[in-house]
Amino acid sequence: MSNAKKIVEVIKLHKVYKDFWGREKVRAVTNLNFDVRQGEIFGLLGPNGAGKTTTIKLLLGLLFPSHGKVTIFNQSPRSIFSKSRLGFLPEESYLYPYQNAEEALTFYAKLFNLPPKIRKKRVNDLIEMVGLEKARKRFIKEYSKGMARRIGIAQALINDPEFIILDEPTSGLDPLGTREIKDLILELKKHGKTILLCSHLLSDVEDVCDRFCILYSGHKICEGDIDTLLANEDMMQVTSEKMDADRQKRLASWFAKEGLEVYNFGNKRQRLETFFLQQIEKAREEHMEQQKSKRELKEFVSEAKKDTKGQENILEQLVKTNEPEEKPEPVVEEKAPEVKVEDLLKKEAPAPEQKQQQEPKKEVDQSLIESLTNKKK
Repeated sequence: MSNAKKIVEVIKLHKVYKDFWGREKVRAVTNLNFDVRQGEIFGLLGPNGAGKTTTIKLLLGLLFPSHGKVTIFNQSPRSIFSKSRLGFLPEESYLYPYQNAEEALTFYAKLFNLPPKIRKKRVNDLIEMVGLEKARKRFIKEYSKGMARRIGIAQALINDPEFIILDEPTSGLDPLGTREIKDLILELKKHGKTILLCSHLLSDVEDVCDRFCILYSGHKICEGDIDTLLANEDMMQVTSEKMDADRQKRLASWFAKEGLEVYNFGNKRQRLETFFLQQIEKAREEHMEQQKSKRELKEFVSEAKKDTKGQENILEQLVKTNEPEEKPEPVVEEKAPEVKVEDLLKKEAPAPEQKQQQEPKKEVDQSLIESLTNKKK
Protein backbone atom coordinates (compact mmCIF):
# COMPACT_ATOMS: atom_id res chain seq x y z
CA MET A 1 0.00 0.00 0.00
CA SER A 2 2.95 2.36 0.68
CA ASN A 3 3.98 2.14 -3.00
CA ALA A 4 0.45 2.84 -4.24
CA LYS A 5 -0.33 5.87 -6.34
CA LYS A 6 -1.24 9.02 -4.40
CA ILE A 7 -4.75 10.20 -5.27
CA VAL A 8 -4.72 13.14 -2.81
CA GLU A 9 -1.68 15.00 -1.61
CA VAL A 10 -1.75 17.80 0.96
CA ILE A 11 1.54 19.65 1.54
CA LYS A 12 2.09 22.33 4.23
CA LEU A 13 -1.52 23.48 4.01
CA HIS A 14 -2.60 26.62 5.87
CA LYS A 15 -6.00 28.28 5.94
CA VAL A 16 -6.58 31.55 7.78
CA TYR A 17 -9.93 33.37 7.87
CA LYS A 18 -9.64 37.15 7.97
CA ASP A 19 -12.05 39.95 8.76
CA PHE A 20 -13.01 42.90 6.54
CA TRP A 21 -9.82 44.78 7.39
CA GLY A 22 -7.56 41.83 6.54
CA ARG A 23 -6.76 40.99 10.12
CA GLU A 24 -6.41 37.36 11.14
CA LYS A 25 -9.67 36.09 12.62
CA VAL A 26 -9.42 32.27 12.79
CA ARG A 27 -6.54 29.94 11.91
CA ALA A 28 -8.52 26.87 10.80
CA VAL A 29 -5.69 24.69 9.41
CA THR A 30 -2.00 24.95 10.21
CA ASN A 31 0.84 23.15 8.40
CA LEU A 32 -1.26 20.11 7.46
CA ASN A 33 0.42 17.22 5.60
CA PHE A 34 -1.16 13.92 4.57
CA ASP A 35 -1.86 11.82 1.50
CA VAL A 36 -4.58 9.37 0.41
CA ARG A 37 -3.41 6.40 -1.65
CA GLN A 38 -5.21 4.56 -4.37
CA GLY A 39 -7.59 1.81 -3.24
CA GLU A 40 -7.57 2.62 0.48
CA ILE A 41 -10.09 4.02 2.96
CA PHE A 42 -8.59 6.97 4.81
CA GLY A 43 -10.21 8.34 7.96
CA LEU A 44 -10.17 12.00 8.95
CA LEU A 45 -10.91 12.35 12.67
CA GLY A 46 -11.09 15.13 15.20
CA PRO A 47 -13.43 16.93 17.62
CA ASN A 48 -15.69 19.80 16.61
CA GLY A 49 -13.68 22.79 15.43
CA ALA A 50 -10.61 20.69 14.58
CA GLY A 51 -10.58 21.80 10.93
CA LYS A 52 -12.13 18.74 9.22
CA THR A 53 -14.82 20.67 7.32
CA THR A 54 -12.33 23.32 6.19
CA THR A 55 -9.99 20.59 4.94
CA ILE A 56 -12.80 18.95 2.96
CA LYS A 57 -13.78 22.29 1.39
CA LEU A 58 -10.14 22.84 0.38
CA LEU A 59 -10.09 19.37 -1.22
CA LEU A 60 -13.28 20.18 -3.14
CA GLY A 61 -11.94 23.49 -4.38
CA LEU A 62 -14.61 25.48 -2.56
CA LEU A 63 -11.96 27.40 -0.58
CA PHE A 64 -8.56 28.75 -1.55
CA PRO A 65 -5.63 27.85 0.72
CA SER A 66 -3.75 30.69 2.41
CA HIS A 67 -0.49 28.77 1.97
CA GLY A 68 0.49 25.30 0.86
CA LYS A 69 -0.62 22.95 -1.88
CA VAL A 70 -3.52 20.56 -2.48
CA THR A 71 -3.63 18.18 -5.48
CA ILE A 72 -6.20 15.57 -6.56
CA PHE A 73 -5.10 13.25 -9.38
CA ASN A 74 -2.01 15.48 -9.62
CA GLN A 75 -4.20 18.44 -10.57
CA SER A 76 -5.83 21.40 -8.89
CA PRO A 77 -9.05 20.62 -6.98
CA ARG A 78 -10.78 23.29 -9.08
CA SER A 79 -10.03 21.62 -12.41
CA ILE A 80 -12.89 20.01 -14.33
CA PHE A 81 -10.85 16.83 -14.76
CA SER A 82 -10.51 16.25 -11.02
CA LYS A 83 -14.13 17.18 -10.29
CA SER A 84 -15.46 14.74 -12.92
CA ARG A 85 -13.69 11.84 -11.14
CA LEU A 86 -14.80 12.83 -7.63
CA GLY A 87 -17.94 12.06 -5.64
CA PHE A 88 -19.01 13.93 -2.51
CA LEU A 89 -21.56 13.24 0.23
CA PRO A 90 -22.00 16.34 2.46
CA GLU A 91 -22.91 16.16 6.13
CA GLU A 92 -26.42 17.39 5.27
CA SER A 93 -27.97 16.29 1.96
CA TYR A 94 -29.71 19.19 0.23
CA LEU A 95 -32.02 17.62 -2.35
CA TYR A 96 -35.14 18.93 -4.08
CA PRO A 97 -38.04 17.94 -1.78
CA TYR A 98 -40.64 17.47 -4.55
CA GLN A 99 -38.53 15.01 -6.53
CA ASN A 100 -38.60 11.27 -5.98
CA ALA A 101 -35.49 9.07 -5.91
CA GLU A 102 -35.54 8.38 -9.65
CA GLU A 103 -35.96 12.04 -10.57
CA ALA A 104 -33.22 13.21 -8.19
CA LEU A 105 -30.63 10.72 -9.45
CA THR A 106 -31.62 11.37 -13.06
CA PHE A 107 -31.13 15.09 -12.49
CA TYR A 108 -27.58 14.61 -11.17
CA ALA A 109 -26.80 12.10 -13.91
CA LYS A 110 -27.73 14.69 -16.54
CA LEU A 111 -25.30 17.14 -14.95
CA PHE A 112 -22.53 14.65 -15.83
CA ASN A 113 -23.91 14.21 -19.38
CA LEU A 114 -24.42 10.48 -18.98
CA PRO A 115 -26.04 8.80 -22.03
CA PRO A 116 -29.73 7.85 -21.54
CA LYS A 117 -29.15 4.07 -21.51
CA ILE A 118 -26.29 4.25 -19.00
CA ARG A 119 -28.18 6.84 -16.95
CA LYS A 120 -31.30 4.69 -16.61
CA LYS A 121 -29.35 1.54 -15.68
CA ARG A 122 -27.16 3.35 -13.15
CA VAL A 123 -30.14 5.00 -11.47
CA ASN A 124 -31.88 1.65 -11.05
CA ASP A 125 -28.70 -0.06 -9.80
CA LEU A 126 -27.97 2.66 -7.22
CA ILE A 127 -31.54 2.72 -5.89
CA GLU A 128 -31.40 -1.03 -5.41
CA MET A 129 -27.92 -0.86 -3.87
CA VAL A 130 -28.89 1.68 -1.17
CA GLY A 131 -32.13 -0.17 -0.35
CA LEU A 132 -34.73 2.34 -1.58
CA GLU A 133 -36.46 0.06 -4.09
CA LYS A 134 -39.84 0.32 -2.34
CA ALA A 135 -39.62 4.11 -1.87
CA ARG A 136 -38.35 5.08 -5.32
CA LYS A 137 -41.61 6.88 -6.24
CA ARG A 138 -42.06 8.76 -2.94
CA PHE A 139 -41.20 12.46 -2.61
CA ILE A 140 -37.85 13.10 -0.90
CA LYS A 141 -39.57 15.44 1.57
CA GLU A 142 -41.38 12.36 2.94
CA TYR A 143 -38.09 10.50 3.56
CA SER A 144 -36.70 9.93 7.02
CA LYS A 145 -33.20 11.17 7.78
CA GLY A 146 -31.76 7.72 7.22
CA MET A 147 -33.48 7.40 3.84
CA ALA A 148 -32.20 10.86 2.87
CA ARG A 149 -28.65 9.71 3.69
CA ARG A 150 -29.12 6.68 1.47
CA ILE A 151 -30.23 8.72 -1.52
CA GLY A 152 -27.35 11.12 -0.80
CA ILE A 153 -24.86 8.25 -1.04
CA ALA A 154 -26.45 7.16 -4.33
CA GLN A 155 -26.11 10.73 -5.60
CA ALA A 156 -22.40 10.73 -4.67
CA LEU A 157 -21.89 7.57 -6.77
CA ILE A 158 -23.93 8.61 -9.83
CA ASN A 159 -20.85 9.47 -11.94
CA ASP A 160 -18.97 6.28 -10.92
CA PRO A 161 -16.17 8.30 -9.25
CA GLU A 162 -12.66 7.05 -8.54
CA PHE A 163 -12.30 9.14 -5.38
CA ILE A 164 -15.20 9.54 -2.92
CA ILE A 165 -15.43 11.92 0.04
CA LEU A 166 -17.99 10.83 2.64
CA ASP A 167 -18.79 13.31 5.41
CA GLU A 168 -20.69 11.53 8.23
CA PRO A 169 -22.18 8.81 5.95
CA THR A 170 -23.91 6.94 8.80
CA SER A 171 -25.48 10.00 10.43
CA GLY A 172 -29.16 9.35 11.23
CA LEU A 173 -29.06 5.64 10.41
CA ASP A 174 -30.13 2.83 12.71
CA PRO A 175 -27.60 0.06 13.54
CA LEU A 176 -28.83 -2.12 10.66
CA GLY A 177 -28.56 0.76 8.19
CA THR A 178 -25.12 1.62 9.59
CA ARG A 179 -23.95 -1.94 9.05
CA GLU A 180 -25.26 -1.88 5.46
CA ILE A 181 -23.45 1.39 4.70
CA LYS A 182 -20.21 -0.01 6.17
CA ASP A 183 -20.57 -3.09 3.98
CA LEU A 184 -21.21 -0.82 1.00
CA ILE A 185 -18.03 1.18 1.70
CA LEU A 186 -15.99 -2.01 1.91
CA GLU A 187 -17.58 -3.24 -1.32
CA LEU A 188 -16.60 0.02 -3.04
CA LYS A 189 -13.04 -0.54 -1.85
CA LYS A 190 -13.05 -4.01 -3.45
CA HIS A 191 -13.98 -2.36 -6.74
CA GLY A 192 -10.89 -0.16 -6.56
CA LYS A 193 -12.48 3.03 -5.20
CA THR A 194 -10.49 5.40 -3.00
CA ILE A 195 -12.48 6.81 -0.06
CA LEU A 196 -11.92 9.63 2.40
CA LEU A 197 -14.18 9.08 5.42
CA CYS A 198 -14.90 11.84 7.89
CA SER A 199 -16.88 10.68 10.93
CA HIS A 200 -17.45 11.35 14.63
CA LEU A 201 -18.29 7.68 15.19
CA LEU A 202 -14.97 6.03 16.00
CA SER A 203 -16.46 2.54 15.57
CA ASP A 204 -17.14 3.33 11.90
CA VAL A 205 -13.53 4.34 11.32
CA GLU A 206 -12.23 1.33 13.23
CA ASP A 207 -14.34 -1.08 11.17
CA VAL A 208 -13.61 0.16 7.65
CA CYS A 209 -10.51 2.39 7.54
CA ASP A 210 -6.98 1.28 6.61
CA ARG A 211 -5.26 4.47 7.81
CA PHE A 212 -6.38 7.62 9.59
CA CYS A 213 -5.14 10.92 10.94
CA ILE A 214 -6.41 12.95 13.90
CA LEU A 215 -6.74 16.73 13.80
CA TYR A 216 -6.88 19.02 16.80
CA SER A 217 -7.23 22.78 16.60
CA GLY A 218 -6.12 22.74 12.96
CA HIS A 219 -2.98 20.65 13.62
CA LYS A 220 -2.34 17.01 12.77
CA ILE A 221 -1.42 15.20 15.96
CA CYS A 222 -1.03 11.65 14.59
CA GLU A 223 -1.30 9.59 11.41
CA GLY A 224 -0.72 5.97 10.53
CA ASP A 225 -2.00 2.44 9.97
CA ILE A 226 -4.99 1.61 12.17
CA ASP A 227 -3.65 -1.78 13.34
CA THR A 228 -0.30 -0.27 14.26
CA LEU A 229 -1.70 2.74 16.11
CA LEU A 230 -4.31 0.76 18.06
CA ALA A 231 -1.95 -2.03 19.11
CA ASN A 232 -0.92 -1.98 22.78
CA GLU A 233 2.70 -3.11 22.89
CA ASP A 234 2.73 -3.37 26.70
CA MET A 235 0.02 -6.04 26.82
CA MET A 236 -0.66 -9.38 25.11
CA GLN A 237 -4.09 -10.86 24.44
CA VAL A 238 -4.53 -14.63 24.37
CA THR A 239 -7.77 -16.10 23.09
CA SER A 240 -8.57 -19.77 23.57
CA GLU A 241 -11.57 -22.07 23.58
CA LYS A 242 -13.73 -22.45 26.67
CA MET A 243 -12.04 -24.22 29.63
CA ASP A 244 -13.27 -25.47 33.01
CA ALA A 245 -12.45 -23.87 36.38
CA ASP A 246 -9.64 -26.36 37.17
CA ARG A 247 -7.76 -25.52 33.99
CA GLN A 248 -8.23 -21.81 34.63
CA LYS A 249 -6.61 -22.17 38.07
CA ARG A 250 -3.68 -24.13 36.68
CA LEU A 251 -3.21 -21.58 33.91
CA ALA A 252 -3.34 -18.70 36.38
CA SER A 253 -0.76 -20.44 38.60
CA TRP A 254 1.50 -20.94 35.57
CA PHE A 255 1.32 -17.21 34.74
CA ALA A 256 2.16 -16.41 38.37
CA LYS A 257 5.21 -18.75 38.33
CA GLU A 258 6.43 -17.04 35.16
CA GLY A 259 6.08 -13.67 36.83
CA LEU A 260 3.32 -12.48 34.49
CA GLU A 261 0.43 -10.50 35.92
CA VAL A 262 -3.03 -11.38 34.61
CA TYR A 263 -5.25 -8.28 34.35
CA ASN A 264 -8.33 -9.99 32.99
CA PHE A 265 -9.17 -13.67 33.11
CA GLY A 266 -12.61 -14.71 31.90
CA ASN A 267 -14.88 -14.96 28.90
CA LYS A 268 -14.12 -12.70 25.98
CA ARG A 269 -16.50 -9.76 25.72
CA GLN A 270 -17.95 -9.04 22.32
CA ARG A 271 -18.80 -5.60 21.00
CA LEU A 272 -22.28 -4.18 21.57
CA GLU A 273 -22.79 -3.64 17.84
CA THR A 274 -22.01 -7.29 17.09
CA PHE A 275 -24.34 -8.49 19.86
CA PHE A 276 -27.15 -6.17 18.66
CA LEU A 277 -26.88 -7.35 15.05
CA GLN A 278 -26.87 -10.99 16.15
CA GLN A 279 -30.04 -10.50 18.20
CA ILE A 280 -31.80 -8.68 15.35
CA GLU A 281 -30.83 -11.38 12.87
CA LYS A 282 -32.08 -14.07 15.28
CA ALA A 283 -35.39 -12.25 15.80
CA ARG A 284 -35.75 -11.79 12.03
CA GLU A 285 -35.28 -15.52 11.42
CA GLU A 286 -37.82 -16.36 14.15
CA HIS A 287 -40.28 -13.87 12.66
CA MET A 288 -39.85 -15.43 9.22
CA GLU A 289 -40.44 -18.88 10.69
CA GLN A 290 -43.60 -17.66 12.42
CA GLN A 291 -44.85 -16.09 9.20
CA LYS A 292 -44.08 -19.32 7.36
CA SER A 293 -45.97 -21.43 9.93
CA LYS A 294 -48.92 -19.02 9.79
CA ARG A 295 -49.06 -19.31 6.02
CA GLU A 296 -48.91 -23.09 6.25
CA LEU A 297 -51.68 -23.05 8.86
CA LYS A 298 -53.86 -20.84 6.69
CA GLU A 299 -53.31 -23.10 3.70
CA PHE A 300 -54.17 -26.15 5.82
CA VAL A 301 -57.35 -24.54 7.15
CA SER A 302 -58.44 -23.45 3.68
CA GLU A 303 -57.85 -26.97 2.34
CA ALA A 304 -59.76 -28.44 5.29
CA LYS A 305 -62.66 -26.07 4.62
CA LYS A 306 -62.74 -27.18 1.01
CA ASP A 307 -62.81 -30.83 2.12
CA THR A 308 -65.58 -30.23 4.68
CA LYS A 309 -67.62 -28.36 2.08
CA GLY A 310 -67.28 -31.34 -0.24
CA GLN A 311 -68.31 -33.71 2.54
CA GLU A 312 -71.31 -31.54 3.40
CA ASN A 313 -72.41 -31.55 -0.24
CA ILE A 314 -72.12 -35.34 -0.36
CA LEU A 315 -74.09 -35.70 2.91
CA GLU A 316 -76.78 -33.33 1.65
CA GLN A 317 -77.12 -35.35 -1.53
CA LEU A 318 -77.35 -38.60 0.48
CA VAL A 319 -80.01 -37.13 2.78
CA LYS A 320 -81.99 -35.87 -0.18
CA THR A 321 -81.93 -39.29 -1.81
CA ASN A 322 -83.15 -40.99 1.40
CA GLU A 323 -85.96 -38.50 2.06
CA PRO A 324 -89.35 -39.31 0.38
CA GLU A 325 -90.18 -37.02 -2.41
CA GLU A 326 -92.99 -34.68 -1.52
CA LYS A 327 -95.72 -34.53 -4.15
CA PRO A 328 -96.57 -31.03 -5.13
CA GLU A 329 -100.07 -29.91 -4.17
CA PRO A 330 -102.45 -29.44 -7.12
CA VAL A 331 -102.78 -25.86 -8.12
CA VAL A 332 -106.39 -24.72 -8.14
CA GLU A 333 -106.99 -22.22 -10.87
CA GLU A 334 -109.25 -19.41 -9.82
CA LYS A 335 -111.91 -18.62 -12.37
CA ALA A 336 -112.09 -15.08 -13.50
CA PRO A 337 -115.47 -13.42 -13.00
CA GLU A 338 -117.74 -13.32 -16.07
CA VAL A 339 -117.92 -9.96 -17.73
CA LYS A 340 -120.97 -9.04 -19.86
CA VAL A 341 -120.61 -7.03 -23.05
CA GLU A 342 -123.30 -4.63 -21.97
CA ASP A 343 -121.38 -3.74 -18.82
CA LEU A 344 -118.24 -3.05 -20.85
CA LEU A 345 -120.16 -0.81 -23.26
CA LYS A 346 -121.65 1.07 -20.36
CA LYS A 347 -118.22 1.59 -18.83
CA GLU A 348 -116.68 2.69 -22.12
CA ALA A 349 -119.59 4.94 -23.16
CA PRO A 350 -118.61 8.60 -22.78
CA ALA A 351 -120.55 10.78 -20.39
CA PRO A 352 -123.21 12.93 -22.11
CA GLU A 353 -122.01 16.41 -22.76
CA GLN A 354 -123.92 19.22 -21.28
CA LYS A 355 -125.67 21.35 -23.81
CA GLN A 356 -124.37 24.75 -23.94
CA GLN A 357 -126.91 27.32 -23.04
CA GLN A 358 -127.66 29.36 -26.13
CA GLU A 359 -128.13 32.99 -25.77
CA PRO A 360 -131.71 34.15 -26.70
CA LYS A 361 -131.92 35.69 -30.14
CA LYS A 362 -132.82 39.29 -30.21
CA GLU A 363 -136.00 40.08 -32.21
CA VAL A 364 -135.64 42.58 -35.13
CA ASP A 365 -138.09 45.42 -35.49
CA GLN A 366 -140.23 44.61 -38.60
CA SER A 367 -141.30 48.21 -39.16
CA LEU A 368 -137.67 49.22 -39.54
CA ILE A 369 -137.19 46.60 -42.26
CA GLU A 370 -140.27 47.70 -44.18
CA SER A 371 -139.22 51.32 -44.12
CA LEU A 372 -135.84 50.43 -45.56
CA THR A 373 -137.33 48.33 -48.37
CA ASN A 374 -139.74 51.18 -49.33
CA LYS A 375 -136.86 53.62 -49.64
CA LYS A 376 -135.15 51.35 -52.13
CA LYS A 377 -138.21 51.19 -54.30
